Amino acid sequence: MSAQLLKISFENKEGLTLSGRLHIPAGHTKAFAVYAHCFTCSKDIKAARNICQNLSERGIAALRFDFAGLGDSEGDFIDTNFTTNVTDLLCAAEYLETHYQAPEIMIGHSLGGAAALVAASKLTSIKAVSTINSPCHPKHVARHMAGAEEQIMWNGEADVEVSGRSLKIKKHFLDDLKSYDMNEVFKELSAAVLVFHAPHDETVNIKNASNIFALAQHPKSFISLDSADHLIMNNEDAKYIASSIEAWASRYIHFDCQEDDKHQAVEGVVVMETNEGMLTQRVYAGNHILRADEPKNVPGGKDLGPDPYAYLLAGLGACTSMTLRMYAQHKGFSLDKITVELSHNRIYAKDCTNCESEIGKVDVINRTIILEGNLELGQRSKLLEIADKCPVHKTLMGDKKVITVLK
Repeated sequence: MSAQLLKISFENKEGLTLSGRLHIPAGHTKAFAVYAHCFTCSKDIKAARNICQNLSERGIAALRFDFAGLGDSEGDFIDTNFTTNVTDLLCAAEYLETHYQAPEIMIGHSLGGAAALVAASKLTSIKAVSTINSPCHPKHVARHMAGAEEQIMWNGEADVEVSGRSLKIKKHFLDDLKSYDMNEVFKELSAAVLVFHAPHDETVNIKNASNIFALAQHPKSFISLDSADHLIMNNEDAKYIASSIEAWASRYIHFDCQEDDKHQAVEGVVVMETNEGMLTQRVYAGNHILRADEPKNVPGGKDLGPDPYAYLLAGLGACTSMTLRMYAQHKGFSLDKITVELSHNRIYAKDCTNCESEIGKVDVINRTIILEGNLELGQRSKLLEIADKCPVHKTLMGDKKVITVLK
């Protein structure tokens, strides 16, 4: 079973079709989350894609979607406002509850963070809500329209440039922003709050994070994004945000794998590429998610995980240690600790002491076993003999055949 990226759509309260992407983890899904993108952005902005992808790799299904009038969703932006964004978030949560399960996490970026706080205050299912570089009050957005605000007041609308993009804003949009009292919103919000903010964010000042933190009730947490930019363009920052959310939310959401969810585990091992680097792979084994990569001195390598040969050595080392532990326990040996050190080399056969052939190069695995405990010499010798009987050792040394099919 592999991770899935599903194209989904659902209707909002106005009957408009909203377009989304749902990242479904491989194996057990710990929880569902709804992600609200930044003002005038879309579900496909880099931050939304990367954060949701990284959440799914950590077992959290994440839904990102376009607010009405943006991206691939129906509607006209000029007819939308902050309230319609909040309503769209509630519809997204309803969609997940109907087709999967009620979301327990809500995440919002920039103005989407303020919308996430308001939406979360209306949903009992949300146990954890996180903001990323978000204003405390929706009316903060009006500051970016200061030059056009008077024209909007007099003419009812104006063309406003936001993040290099020209948009037509109507008076109802500004009036709606100013109608929200976040003091009252936080009184209704029962979810735990996690505030992310970049100290040098020039779009939304760090003071907003202090205000959110001050208004939020406990439990609440703050994490600095150090040198991150407002739009979270660096995937390393997105990974940090996702891993922090997963660790933090585990205090407020029951993440344990339920008995009836075990069927979601991967059979065998599934390996697939990620969007992190040219060679980076995601490895699914049972309920476990790992990474494989090449070191940075290999073209395309980002060193985000062990290389394939390291996994091969790890399999042999783990199997060796497990086999020795089971044998020692069965025989009642006083074995306190087992350490297995391994390395892999390709050398010329003529330089290999125990090689049968003297032609060409051969793969040599060096395995050093360290046994700690009150062991007799005969017991140590027997354990050394047993090491060669571990199943992975037998597989490596025995007759092998890899059967490959194209699907």
